[in-house]
Amino acid sequence: MWTVIESPIGPLRIVEHDGAVTAIEFSPFHDSDGRPRGEQADDHPVLRATADQLREYFAGERTVFDLPLNPAGSAWQRSVWAQLLEIEYGRTASYGQIAARLGKTNAASRAVGFANGSNPIPIVIPCHRVIGADGTLTGYAGGIERKQALLDLERTDQLF
Repeated sequence: MWTVIESPIGPLRIVEHDGAVTAIEFSPFHDSDGRPRGEQADDHPVLRATADQLREYFAGERTVFDLPLNPAGSAWQRSVWAQLLEIEYGRTASYGQIAARLGKTNAASRAVGFANGSNPIPIVIPCHRVIGADGTLTGYAGGIERKQALLDLERTDQLF
């Protein structure tokens, strides 16, 4: 089942299956990717909770999500996504740092990048918090502008 919410970075489609969030998709939505979505169900409890928590996040009222998640991916992808969940709000990590946390050398940075780019639940699994080793913003499935907007939202060093 799925629902769509408006957000400061454009419409987001939230997808759930068997009581867990399986995807958050950026607009424009692509229905031909083979992912099961089911029917629209704006009142489904998991979808409602996810929509509420995303609204709180965008309002600056939430820094941690508390949702059932079930992203589909390989064991490697899931291990990378688990590391992304450890990056705190307002913080960033490089691809090489994520590789090191997984016991791999910096040579695994590209594999971390591919797994990061395959994250089906962006924002909640914060792939936007992963940056290049030199501090630059690198690719983002939702586009660099969205990545920058999410990082700006999480900035904790703002004076006002």
